[in-house]
Amino acid sequence: MAEPCFDVAHLGHVELLTNKFEESLNFFVNVYGMTESGRDENSAHLRGWDDYEYHSLKLTRSDTTGMGHVGYRTSSPEALERRVAVIEKMGLGIGWVDGDLGHGRAYRFKSPDGHIFELYYDTNLYVAPPEERPALKNVAQRFHGRGVCVRRIDHVNLLASDVSQIRDFMIEALGSRVTEQVVLDNGRLAGCWFTVNNKSYDLACTEDHYGASGRFHHLTYAVDSRDDVLRAADIYLENGVFIESGPHKHAIQQTFFLYAYEPAGNRVEVANAGARLILRPDWQPITWTEAERKKGQAWGMKTIETFHTHGTPPVDPAQKS
Repeated sequence: MAEPCFDVAHLGHVELLTNKFEESLNFFVNVYGMTESGRDENSAHLRGWDDYEYHSLKLTRSDTTGMGHVGYRTSSPEALERRVAVIEKMGLGIGWVDGDLGHGRAYRFKSPDGHIFELYYDTNLYVAPPEERPALKNVAQRFHGRGVCVRRIDHVNLLASDVSQIRDFMIEALGSRVTEQVVLDNGRLAGCWFTVNNKSYDLACTEDHYGASGRFHHLTYAVDSRDDVLRAADIYLENGVFIESGPHKHAIQQTFFLYAYEPAGNRVEVANAGARLILRPDWQPITWTEAERKKGQAWGMKTIETFHTHGTPPVDPAQKS
């Protein structure tokens, strides 16, 4: 067993691209229930009420949809330098950027499939204004109760043309561990779930139905209970939000979930993972077979077809390889 590497502390933020900026922003603030920390010329910086950093979602104006980049915070400045050295040796580096409203300088690099990642250490903590200060000082912001009122960023799911390349990349570049995976009858790796700490997963990657590269599947924020997920479904119903699937329970990772599309078409999830943690230091990946996945979700609901086909930016179905 390889010695665990904890140079990377946690998933920090995701940049989402939207070609319907005002509609998307309204959704994330008033329906999803996030707080806007600040804004620059092209982006709004948003966070869940218990995200400790300035932002966990960067919503950026664009002529397309999908993911701009995903950011991870390292455990120290020294850890950042160690990871950069590894990534440059892999030949995947893009270079240093100055950062933005939420954090200091960051090192950008790309996955073998073309997704943009960045690593940073220096970060801006969220300082709640008087009207948002909580009664208990060990949370970042008071529970405001607006919309779904998501608590914190949980994970991101990417699509890739070759999941096995992403698996090798995540292990080497970030020191991630594989917690669960799907292996098809032909031996191909169809899905992989990763963690850099003791969460059950912070990033997942599944096979792109169209064989395209660098696309986005969904972004997930956590709430405290299953009841919050059920409440989110009612809030979506009242606000005309398209619900794609759920509420239900995944077999893989056992997450209680609800999937919907924000106005530009990016898929977002509200989830409750319960108390499931990966504490065992010699954890071996749980492997799911093709037959097991065809049974559907934990309680038997079949996975809806669009869950396999819809990603952003969209592609022409005729391009399927």
